[in-house]
Amino acid sequence: MKRRTLVPMVALIAVIFFPTAASACPVCYGDSDSPMAQGLNNAVLFLLGVVFLVQVGFAALFYSFWRRSTASRRQREQFRLIPGMKT
Repeated sequence: MKRRTLVPMVALIAVIFFPTAASACPVCYGDSDSPMAQGLNNAVLFLLGVVFLVQVGFAALFYSFWRRSTASRRQREQFRLIPGMKT
């Protein structure tokens, strides 16, 4: 049997013979005040915080690129040649 068909077949058999294991998380169908539900809520908040920090890091990176290019442009503009002079 090919692997491509084996994995879905095993998943289907697991859903048929173990329906309680295939049900939704305890936050949806169980006690929302259980320690596991609180842990899942904390994990979601932590992952949202990580995504936020990565986005802030990218924004800071692009801001530093913009600031460095502006400073480089200003420095180049300081050294313009005097009209009429040959290099």
